[in-house]
Amino acid sequence: MDPRILSPRYTVSPQISVEDLSRIAEAGYQTIICNRPDEEVPPSHQAAAIQTAAEALGLTFEVLPLTHQTMTPDNVARQKAIIEAAETPVFAYCASGTRCSVVWALGQASEQSVDDILLAAAKAGYQLDGLRPTLEALAHNQTAG
Repeated sequence: MDPRILSPRYTVSPQISVEDLSRIAEAGYQTIICNRPDEEVPPSHQAAAIQTAAEALGLTFEVLPLTHQTMTPDNVARQKAIIEAAETPVFAYCASGTRCSVVWALGQASEQSVDDILLAAAKAGYQLDGLRPTLEALAHNQTAG
């Protein structure tokens, strides 16, 4: 487990295991989002296995598998809604944390400056500069709409 804080409400990580859940709970997280499709991992690391163990610890577990093809506006909005509804910071994971960072960044385009989004990602170890045109377009659409 390698947690990386993107905002006070959102932390991302590469793939976690059942063994990581107690440390996640002890750190104060109550909501976990799995952004990794089951097809990428063995059964021991699939969402159902981690969800069962997380819920046994009293954690909320959401499954929103993301790929390049499923990084849609609806899924960005769903991830944002989960984060906003959580009472404590959210812990999201995928293979490396990049997808979790990208979906967060897209959801933040109307909330904060593109520079601030990219800086937060970079401080967490994710270089999302290639998203700049998309983030700028999303921010512009929000202010124009």
